[in-house]
Parts: sequence; structure tokens; C-alpha cells
Amino acid sequence: MTGINQRGRYGRYLKSVLTIVDFLILNFVFFVTLALTPQFDVSRPRLIWLLANLAYIPAAHFLSSIQARRTVAMENVFLSSVKAVGLHALLFISCMFFLQIDNISLRSYAEFYGLLFVLFPVSWLASRLFIKYYRRRGGNFARVVIVGCNVTGLRLYKELVSDLGFGYKVEGIFDNSTMAYAPDGLYQGKISELDSFLSDKCIDEVYCTLPGTDESVIAEVLRVSELNVARFYYVPPISSHISRSFDLFAIGSIPVLSVRHQPLMVMYNRVLKRSFDLLFSSVALVFFPLIFIPVAIAIKVSSPGPVFFRQKRTGYKGRDFDCLKFRTMRVNRDSDRRQATKNDPRKTRVGDFLRKTSIDELPQFINVLKGDMSVVGPRPHMLTHTEQYSAQISSYMVRHYIKPGITGWAQINGFRGQTEELWQMEERVRHDTWYLEHWTFLLDMKIIVRTVFNAVRGEKNAF
Repeated sequence: MTGINQRGRYGRYLKSVLTIVDFLILNFVFFVTLALTPQFDVSRPRLIWLLANLAYIPAAHFLSSIQARRTVAMENVFLSSVKAVGLHALLFISCMFFLQIDNISLRSYAEFYGLLFVLFPVSWLASRLFIKYYRRRGGNFARVVIVGCNVTGLRLYKELVSDLGFGYKVEGIFDNSTMAYAPDGLYQGKISELDSFLSDKCIDEVYCTLPGTDESVIAEVLRVSELNVARFYYVPPISSHISRSFDLFAIGSIPVLSVRHQPLMVMYNRVLKRSFDLLFSSVALVFFPLIFIPVAIAIKVSSPGPVFFRQKRTGYKGRDFDCLKFRTMRVNRDSDRRQATKNDPRKTRVGDFLRKTSIDELPQFINVLKGDMSVVGPRPHMLTHTEQYSAQISSYMVRHYIKPGITGWAQINGFRGQTEELWQMEERVRHDTWYLEHWTFLLDMKIIVRTVFNAVRGEKNAF
């Protein structure tokens, strides 16, 4: 049992340390506000200070636990930090109201929560980045065992090791089948040998992926895990066609599983996204003439033909629309059939520059304003590509559940430009599907920021 006593020597304190940092920031902001605003109810500063700290306890309890989770997106960390500040504001101001402490100025509240809304997200994001960096350096990892070398077990293994920042170290895979294939030689034997392995290796977590029909074996794995103080998790063998974010609802008394979680099916989310599209595209088009005039002159001088290039592309729910771009090629008959290549002879010198800087995409803000496109979403493809790839990739048309975008999750992850091989399109479709299943407004902001950064830095696939 000596190994059990050494398990989690410091990692268990992580949540407590992060919560203490939150309270330190809260108190720092409180005293800064007190110094900046002397009229901050000086008659009872100690009572207000105590209430300010007590009001954060529920937020710390309900929201700060996300800090200790190993697999969480950065935008969700940011959103949780904002929720923590919002919950504190609700509780603290309510306390002020019920205790009839009404001589705190609006300026004091604005300064106090203005600073919190800046420092809390910065602190949470910084701590998350540090923790991921520390885990990639070999610290704060969880020793993991997978029981069941089946399709589900192998999918789980790939997810656990996909990012070293998660901090998972898979020590072994157990299965009663001696023919089981475990990657990297991780097969450690039959399930009967699990007990001694957990004890010797100080395993933190056990993931069981056996089918529900093996009830007695699952019960034994659970018993052995708890005997060795290892947290037990059961991973049901769900089809690979079902995403990790699915919806469960009922039709009468019959439970129904929706294989794709789609946040943009919610009216509020659709209104939010469309409102942002209208605002963003309107602002962009106000400044559009500053770019349009010199670009239009350059295009006209470079080769005969129109300034804009119009092409039928597949949009929302598979409907065709006219996608606008600045013309970057000489007028040719293959524009609706052939993709642009790196040294495509059809491109003009001006067009090559427009493509590398993504300036050629700017007219698509007109498409956004019209409602054919969104600022962020799957890139729209030529009709010939839709016909070709929908026959080769079973989930290809899923990307049309939402409006196409000027930029997207696939593009900022390196899957833009020419698709020479089928796997490239498969990866693009996989990223587009992930986006529609995990959409948040903050994710859109993240994609826009990274798109701008990539455009300034230059992308090797932009041609």
C-alpha cells in the first residue's frame, strides 16, 4: 500500500491553490477600488469586505472546478471565469440590497467589477496555459489503465494521448482476449492480472470499455479499482458515428439519442450568430471601398475581365448560391471544375498576392449581409466537389447543416486550399463537423482572431 500513499502527492491541491488565487485577486481588486474611491462606504468597510469574500464561495464551489478538469477548451475556461464574476455580482449586490447598504456609488461597482472582468479571465487562462505546459513537461499526470481492447477502448486511447497537455499517461490495456491489439505494446495481460498491476503501478484512473453483457467482469473491475483506490469510469461502447456531444430526449416514453449535438438549433444562438454577422459585415463593408478601389484597379490592369468572380457553391442545407470573390485568375473555362494549385498558370501576379493575403475573400461579406454565408463556418465548395465528395465521404453533407463561412475551424487548423488526396477532405469534413457540434460565440471569436493572425503571418496553403 506504499504506492497508494504516494499517489497524487501534489495534484490534489491544484483546485485549492487556484481557488486561493481567485480570492487573492478578489481582495486585491477590493482594496484597489477602496483606494480609488474613498466614498466606498467607509463607515462599514470590514462588513463589505467580508460580504465580498462570502459572496464568492458559491462561485468557487460551482464554477472553479472546471480549472482542475484535464480536458476543457480554453474558450470554456474563459466563459466560466466570466460566469464566476457574474455570479459574485448577483450575490454581492443582493446582499447589499437586503442589508440596505445603499451608499455605494455606481462608479465603485463599475470599477470593482470592471477590474474583476479583466483579471479573472486573464488569471484563469494563464493558469490553464501554465498547467498544460507543466503537464507537457511531465508533471501533474494521471496514470491510466484501459480495460477492454476493443473499438471503444482504442478510440479512448487515441483521445487520451492526443494532447500531452491533458496530462494522461496510459500505463496499460487489459483484455481477456490474447489476440487483442494494443498500440505501442501496451497490452498487459488478462483482466485477472489487473489487481496486482494497479497496486504496483499506483494507477489513478481505470476506464472500462467492456460491453454491458459482461456484467460480472465489469463488477470485478469496479471492485478491484476501488480496492486499489483508483477512480473507476465506465465508457459505453457507442458507435463511432455518435459524437462525444450528443443529445438525449424522449418521444413519449421512448428515449431517443440525437447523434449530433447542434447548438445552432437553439433560437437564441442563431439570433446571436446572425446579429454578429450583420454587425461585423456591415462594419467591414463600410471600410470596403478603401480596399476595393485599389484592388479593382490592380485586377483590371493585370488582365481583361470582371473585378468580381462569381461561382455557384453549395450552401446551407445543400442549396446553391453565388459566392463572390475578387478575380484572381485570367478568365478560363475550367474555373468551375479545377481547384487552384500552387503554381497555377491561370493566376495573375496580382491574384497570387490577393490569395496569399486572403484579400480575395473580402467580397464574401456581401454574401454574409445577404444571409447566404456567415463570418465563421465551413468553407463553401464548388458544386462539382460537392457531387464528388458526397459520394466518397459518408458524412460530407453534414457540414451543410449550418451556413458556410468566410473562415472556419478547418481553415485555422491547416486544412485549406488544394485537396490533392481524399484524407485531406476527410479531415476538413471532420473539423467542420466538430465545429457545428461545439459551436459557441467565443469559439467564433477565437477562429476570427486566429484567422487574422494567420493572414498576417502568411499561410503556406493559401494559393
